[in-house]
Amino acid sequence: MRIVVTGAGGFIGRELVRRLAAEGLAGTSPEAKIVAIDETLPPESLPLGIRPVIGDIGDPDFLDAITAEPIDVVFHLAAVPGGASEGDFALGWRVNAQATLALVERLARQARPARFVFSSTIAVFGVPLPADAVTDETLPLPTLSYGAQKLMMETLLTDHARRGTVDAVALRLPGIVARPRRPGGHHSAYMSDIFTTLAAGEPFVCPVAPESTSWLMSRACCVDNLIHAAMLPRERLDARRAFTLPALRLSMGEVVEALAERFGPGVRDRVTFAPDPVLQAQYGSYPPLTTAIAESLGFRHDGDAGALLARALEYGG
Repeated sequence: MRIVVTGAGGFIGRELVRRLAAEGLAGTSPEAKIVAIDETLPPESLPLGIRPVIGDIGDPDFLDAITAEPIDVVFHLAAVPGGASEGDFALGWRVNAQATLALVERLARQARPARFVFSSTIAVFGVPLPADAVTDETLPLPTLSYGAQKLMMETLLTDHARRGTVDAVALRLPGIVARPRRPGGHHSAYMSDIFTTLAAGEPFVCPVAPESTSWLMSRACCVDNLIHAAMLPRERLDARRAFTLPALRLSMGEVVEALAERFGPGVRDRVTFAPDPVLQAQYGSYPPLTTAIAESLGFRHDGDAGALLARALEYGG
């Protein structure tokens, strides 16, 4: 078996590669080859048994090289995220759309369809979100280029799955926490920074109001769901190949309270709320979330705020 992870040097990719090296995929042989792909990927950052490949997935020659041998499972995590994609449309289009399209075209030529696990995003829904709830039937109407590009790829992958050329599953990921505090092109970085900053005993200025709600998931839970998607029997999937994952809906006030329970009441005194209208509109008004399709297939969220906090702070840099 040959498993390929694009974006393997990213926040989610590093943990996914580590888990694959330690546990593999259920039912795969011990000789499974795991190929980790990124533009920068220091070999010392990877577990033993992982083959690092440094390159640009937007380069046709590079894509030809990595798809020269048949691939059984692809975890396609490489992307230019929301803020960076909005600021540089050409770069976002090249990576999020054109490179994904080119990779899928090559995979479609294989004699046996690869399972293609695609990291999509809740940004496909845009803003404002419905006030009552988001369900599996909510119409995606992206208001960021990132969300539009991901939605286009969802449609492409669903069509390939229908045709039987690529066995695709597109997971709409919520906010994944807690990312290390460094630039990454994420407008929503405050969702992670509130965890890491307050856990470190430092003051934090929250750019949304305490009652602002978001859909959150720990990196560990996200990886659980990615691996689950790779192992789902094809017969359990129907024509719907893109769906939203279960996530905890928490307010920033609830996040602060969970942190105060773990690190002491002084946490509350280190938080100042200074809402930014743009961030508040884009990320701070998430309604209840219903994910019947994903839950029927066995996908799960972290359980509760305490469990999310415990797993979110084990990010490992």
